[in-house]
Amino acid sequence: MYRYDEFDHKLVNERVSQFRGQVARRLSGELAEDEFKPLRLMNGVYLQLHSYMLRIAIPYGTLSSRQLRKLAEISRKYDKGYGHFTTRQNLQLNWPALKDIPAVLDELASVEMHCIQTSGNCIRNTTSDHHAGAAPGELEDPRIICEVIRQWSTFHPEFSFLPRKFKIAVSATEHDRAAIRVHDIGVQVVKNAAGEIGYEVWVGGGLGRTPIIGKKISDFVVREDLLAYLESILRVYNMFGRRDNLYKSRIKILVHEIGVDEMRRQVELEFEEVKKRGTLQLPDEEVERIRQYFAAPAWETLSDDTPEIDALIAKDKNFADWMKSNISQHKIPGYAIVNVSLKPTGLTPGDCSADQMDAVADIADKYAFSEVRVAHEQNLCLANVRKQDLYEVWKALDAHQLATANGGLITDQIACPGLDYCNLANARSIPIAQRISERFQDIDLQQKIGRLHVNMSGCINACGHHHVGHIGILGVDKKGVEHYQVTLGGAADETAIVGDIVGPAFTEGEIVDAIDKIVHTYLQIRRDDEIFIDTYRRVGVQPFKENLYAAN
Repeated sequence: MYRYDEFDHKLVNERVSQFRGQVARRLSGELAEDEFKPLRLMNGVYLQLHSYMLRIAIPYGTLSSRQLRKLAEISRKYDKGYGHFTTRQNLQLNWPALKDIPAVLDELASVEMHCIQTSGNCIRNTTSDHHAGAAPGELEDPRIICEVIRQWSTFHPEFSFLPRKFKIAVSATEHDRAAIRVHDIGVQVVKNAAGEIGYEVWVGGGLGRTPIIGKKISDFVVREDLLAYLESILRVYNMFGRRDNLYKSRIKILVHEIGVDEMRRQVELEFEEVKKRGTLQLPDEEVERIRQYFAAPAWETLSDDTPEIDALIAKDKNFADWMKSNISQHKIPGYAIVNVSLKPTGLTPGDCSADQMDAVADIADKYAFSEVRVAHEQNLCLANVRKQDLYEVWKALDAHQLATANGGLITDQIACPGLDYCNLANARSIPIAQRISERFQDIDLQQKIGRLHVNMSGCINACGHHHVGHIGILGVDKKGVEHYQVTLGGAADETAIVGDIVGPAFTEGEIVDAIDKIVHTYLQIRRDDEIFIDTYRRVGVQPFKENLYAAN
């Protein structure tokens, strides 16, 4: 994984020192909250319903075990002993005292971490595939380009005050696990007819109040021109993006209003000017330097056949269930990708206690080359585990309530913190997610249902990506009463699409029964082993709507 150079160390330490002074001025009353707000946002500090929240950057979702232990230590010392992993592969602490945040930033800097550009109208943390470097069919490790983008975008003088926040994601396999089409810019690693690696670029995706799937703006950008092309997109957005209306300020609105062809024309004009200067050509030697930080671990030469693991699967149903749902194929024989669920029955999706963080760090040290990944689905991942070690890994995870066998199943939900924490939310998300997981906790039922993604947001800002859930749930306020609107048929992968609104919203007391009814409608009408999204695409919304509202 990437290690800080002297420039990284210098800029992070300078920012910590600067923010310490700003916090002191706020606590003394020298700075009013309105004056302090833009300063704290530049350092990942939000003011939520009950306290400040600190958002910690985890670039492209990759952590060392040392860094994860530091997060555990910080959460014990300065918070309530847990953290919340987010859909941007970051970690949020929900209860830090403002006076302690400079000390937290100091401790983060000691393990090469920070909170820079995790908020504000700038380029946020670039996200990627949590299976990066281990996924079959991968053209190159996407984290290399993510790191290039991180270095280019950090403190970029032109893009520190964009019309609105800006998010980039990178994927390098045909199956998109990074949701690139719902980002402001999505980068897909591709190979041309000559066998050269380049980048397909998508622009103008995003969820929130106006959900839009991104448009492909370029089929192939050569590696040396990628930063110049990204800079050209950002410059067009900075020039023409709206600043007079908060709800129309994202790049998706600009692309929608002028059209992708005009957007492409404007970008190409800017691209010509940027290229003339030659300062943003990405040298091969720089890419190679960064590539070394993502060199493959010391994989052993192993057989893919593991009869001892097969025998344990036959003997232990709990282990067999976990193997079925939480293990993904690795590109190297004898290895597997372990997806660690942070969605135990009845608890908060994405939450991870300090003890659990320490446990995962220990497991990573022993079995996974001391590396941990964060998935945008709010889970963790051990990307390089020997198949022969899977039973021991499962036992170690199970001892810490981290072996819930629900990867990709109905209880593996994405959910924002909702009205329990967020001052923007209209409704609570966490209690609904907990009740859904309790309703469908039977593992045999979950496996019968098959792959089904439930995404929930407590407000229209869509932090829970509800628009692109197979089943999406949106919290809305109806005359002071929490209700939940349901969408069906969304997807965030390479077939990305915004789900369809089914009909009138449901009350807090009705919503779990409504989800149950949707699921059982699907089970009645599906063909063979058809998964939910395929059934929905075949039959449409009508059968679900009829069953949902039949009694009304």
